[in-house]
Amino acid sequence: MDVFIWILDVVGTIAFSISGAMVGIRKKMDLFGVCVLGVVTATGGGMTRDIVLGINPPRMFTNSTDVLIAAVTAILTFIVIHYANKKKQTHVGFREMYSLVLFVMDTLGLAIFTVIGIEVALATRPDAGNFLLVFVGTITGVGGGLLRDMMSESIPYIFQKHIYATACIVGAVICVIFYRKLNISLNISMIVGAIAVLVIRALAAQLRWNLPTVHLDEEGKS
Repeated sequence: MDVFIWILDVVGTIAFSISGAMVGIRKKMDLFGVCVLGVVTATGGGMTRDIVLGINPPRMFTNSTDVLIAAVTAILTFIVIHYANKKKQTHVGFREMYSLVLFVMDTLGLAIFTVIGIEVALATRPDAGNFLLVFVGTITGVGGGLLRDMMSESIPYIFQKHIYATACIVGAVICVIFYRKLNISLNISMIVGAIAVLVIRALAAQLRWNLPTVHLDEEGKS
C-alpha cells in the first residue's frame, strides 16, 4: 500500500474510532460497548464498500490492523474522557470541548474515508464508471457513522444535520473530476476532494446550513 494512502487510512481510522467511542460514552455504554462502537464506526464504511465492490471477505477480516487501531483508540478515548469528566464534570467548557472534538473527528474521518473509498474502487476496478466511484466514496465515508447511529439508537446523522452525506458526494465528485477529467494525480485529487468535504462541513456547522425539511403538526398538516 502507498505510504500516503496508509497514513490517510490510519488517521481516518483513529478519527472515526474516537467519534464512535464518544457517542458510546454519551449513550452511557460500558467499556465493551464503547469499544465496539468505535470499531464499527471506523470499519463499517470500508466493510460496506468492499461488499459493493465484491471484495470477499471484506478487508477488515483479512487484515486486522484497522480493527486493532480502532479498538485501542476507543479504549484510550474511554479512559481519557472518564478521568477528564471526573475532574470537570460541571465545567461548561468541558461539554463544549466534547462537542467540538466529536464534530472535528467525525468530519475528519468523513473526508478521509470518502476519498479512500474512491482509491480502493479504482485499485479494484480500474474501469469503474464515475457513478460507481462517487457512490463507493460516499458509502465509505458515511457507512460507519450510519451504523454507529443505528446501534446507539439515534436518528442517523446523515439524514438530519449539517450537510453530512451531501458533503461526501460533493467531495467525491470533485476528486473524480480532478483525476478523470483534469488528469491530475490521484493523491492530489484525493487531497482536494478531502479538503472540499472539510470545508463544506465546517461552513455548514458555522453557518447552520441544513437541507430543507417538512414539519408536520399533530394532525399531519405541514
